[in-house]
Amino acid sequence: MALPFLKSSAKQRDHIVAVDLGVRTTKAVYLQRRGSSYSLAGYTLQDAPIYEKSLSSEILAEHLKQVLPALGARTKQVIVALGVNDAVVRQAELPMQGLPEMRQMLKFNSKGYLQQDYPAHVWDCYILPPKGEMGAEKKGVPKVKVLAGGVKQTLLNDVVAAVKAAGYNADMVVPGLIGPINAFEVSMPEIFSKEVVALVEIGFKNTSISILSMGEMVLSRVVGIGGDKITAGLAESKGITYAEAEGIKIGIPEEVSAELEPLLIPLGRELRASIDFFEHQEDKTVSQVFVSGASASSDFIVQCLQNELMVPCKRWNPISGLQLALSGEALAMAESVAPKLAVAVGAAASGMN
Repeated sequence: MALPFLKSSAKQRDHIVAVDLGVRTTKAVYLQRRGSSYSLAGYTLQDAPIYEKSLSSEILAEHLKQVLPALGARTKQVIVALGVNDAVVRQAELPMQGLPEMRQMLKFNSKGYLQQDYPAHVWDCYILPPKGEMGAEKKGVPKVKVLAGGVKQTLLNDVVAAVKAAGYNADMVVPGLIGPINAFEVSMPEIFSKEVVALVEIGFKNTSISILSMGEMVLSRVVGIGGDKITAGLAESKGITYAEAEGIKIGIPEEVSAELEPLLIPLGRELRASIDFFEHQEDKTVSQVFVSGASASSDFIVQCLQNELMVPCKRWNPISGLQLALSGEALAMAESVAPKLAVAVGAAASGMN
């Protein structure tokens, strides 16, 4: 599932670099082909650049000049994942046509097909595999269900220009929302294809939930609660600094359980509402919830979400489907860092085929 707003190469890649442009932390991975599979040859996590209104092409270029060389990659081609505030992912039903025609339909009539106007956006589509009959029909016009991804043309241009100014080529630009889905398919193919599960990615400003039914993304939603709000709430309630609260939240959350649990309840309720909606609409039950993102490093946070969701929740390892070609500190830290790499690994997976 690629949904690339930009795709400059159709060749099978032996070296893949993917960058997740997070709000607080930029995550990047370097994958190398090993026969029919891939190995993780490098990763880096670096503070995202600070800016006032919008991230300019110049600031991003300087940032990438720091991030990309740290991977030691043997390629100049880069896949960039855009955050949930920058890239839209929606399901739609479109007339059965070629992908270029579908892109044009969404570009000029997004309100008609998506019930919301997205001016000056570039679109791409992923045709969802049909189940049962080949597409729905209305008045004799065959239609198909698609996953549509959109991004503002100006932002896409800025990203491409920034990558080029940093000395690299933008091979693909993809929505970060699909990252955990792609990474989950690589890491846990059996569960991905045979079960009904929810993937929860706790980001800095937002949390996304994607519900998969036998390999198909049936529902996705972005909740405006992330690690930042939880940390800020903890700092306020305890009268400590933000940095202190962040360390306690991940390191020793049990010691502030009385303050931390109420902060997690609103997030749990929002996620539970999404699961309830899916289960009532589809008459299926979510069997497990897999949590990723920086906050997933805390067993306490995952357990609190499980208490609220009333579904087994577990932290999962987005790099478990990859061989590890790491050494030294990078190898030693890989397992603890892994929950933060779901979007970057999933973006890299977009380029595996």
